[in-house]
Amino acid sequence: MLQLWQHSYRGVMSGIIGADNRFGRDFNQPDASMQGNIVALYDIGCVVGSILAYFIGEKLGRRMMLISGGTIMIIGTAILASSTTIAQLIVGRIVTGIGNGMNSSTAAVYQSECSPALHRGALLTLEGVVTILGLCIAYWLDYGTSFTDSPLQWRFPLAFQAVFAVCLVIQVIGLPESPRWLVQQDRHEEARGVIAALRDLPELDPQVEIAFLDIQLAVSEESAGGPFRYQELFTGGEIGNFRRILLTIGIQLMQQFTGANMINYYAPIVYQKTMGISRNLSLILGGCTSLTYLVGSIIPVFLIDRLGRRSLLMISSMGLAGCFCIAAGLLSSGNLTAAYAGVAFIFIFQLFLGVGWLPVPWFYPAEINTTRLRSRAAAISSGWNWMSVFAVVKFTPIAIESIGWRTFIIFAVLNTIWIPIIYCFYPETKGLELEDIDLIFAQGGITGGVWSNRGYTVKYNQHAEAAGLAHPEKQVFSHQE
Repeated sequence: MLQLWQHSYRGVMSGIIGADNRFGRDFNQPDASMQGNIVALYDIGCVVGSILAYFIGEKLGRRMMLISGGTIMIIGTAILASSTTIAQLIVGRIVTGIGNGMNSSTAAVYQSECSPALHRGALLTLEGVVTILGLCIAYWLDYGTSFTDSPLQWRFPLAFQAVFAVCLVIQVIGLPESPRWLVQQDRHEEARGVIAALRDLPELDPQVEIAFLDIQLAVSEESAGGPFRYQELFTGGEIGNFRRILLTIGIQLMQQFTGANMINYYAPIVYQKTMGISRNLSLILGGCTSLTYLVGSIIPVFLIDRLGRRSLLMISSMGLAGCFCIAAGLLSSGNLTAAYAGVAFIFIFQLFLGVGWLPVPWFYPAEINTTRLRSRAAAISSGWNWMSVFAVVKFTPIAIESIGWRTFIIFAVLNTIWIPIIYCFYPETKGLELEDIDLIFAQGGITGGVWSNRGYTVKYNQHAEAAGLAHPEKQVFSHQE
């Protein structure tokens, strides 16, 4: 529900701004620079929310962070829908962004800590599917209200987002806390109960005890140094926290500079300004683009735990670079027929985007960081993500007005660069319990474990064996040279 709300809100502005419509007249026809401010300052709010999550997330826990963020979203939506000036509109965008930043820092952590290793990728990838469903709702809601000339044209789509925020808060109230956070708080019996419930097993089942001991031992080892200190973020050696943080930041930067948000925030404007297509047809194509994105987001649900994270990211980058190159070549001719062909490659772009760069960067940071740092690393990840989104959405309208189709070439080059970076530096995490991912980073260096680990390497759980709980049917996936 969080991701449904998040992208429905992010996408809703694309069908409202950039046109001679009621929104434009109510706000004195904002120019390209102001359009960028209105859209992008939401992302600054998200950065602020991520910073808050860094400092208070571990204290409040996963559930309370989600509930708090959802409540702030509702307040922000009320400010937006009642706006009479650009200043109020921007305040509403920032407030709503703060709530979303808190939630985007927490959701992937909560989901990864509650998901089984063998299916964690598929379950977390479903988050991306729901995300794009929200984007589709936003686009078509914009199109449906575009036929009215009353303030309803923009107030209703903005107000409607509160429905998802309310559902989010109600939903999270009924969910259990993460077992790993409970162990960190020494609430061991509650943690056992949650593990048993998540696995649909009795609390006294050996598999529940094995999972609990794994988490408890990992948390104990991580907490041996006493309370958290900021310098731990820069720790090297076998723990490799600094390497993990660099990977966390890097994957967020790369995701946003694939060109994804140039399309998802501004699809109708891109169609209208770079391809010479009418406003009405641009809105229809924007909605159809989001539906294609939805189809693309479903594909990795079936592949992520088979092919792995690395493979899908590299396939996605190759496809995106190719689509941008071909689209730029077609648009450079200035021919309307060629422009329509360029539209086709924007649709194919969405399929490739949904396969890899949509889902993986949102949950990969939660996978590779230790339980001690997971919520803080997720907040850092979210903050860098939203700063990158701000940069892209702030300058996209200006770039489109200034260099038109040449903007596509910039993103084609960047997507090509991402391929060797993923291949050389990002280890595979498929099939591994979160605690066993530490064995990859114990290899040391900046590439240790990247090529030797491919996921699904089987060995008996050493902690369970020491406790006398290992048995032939119980296999835990972890790294082995």
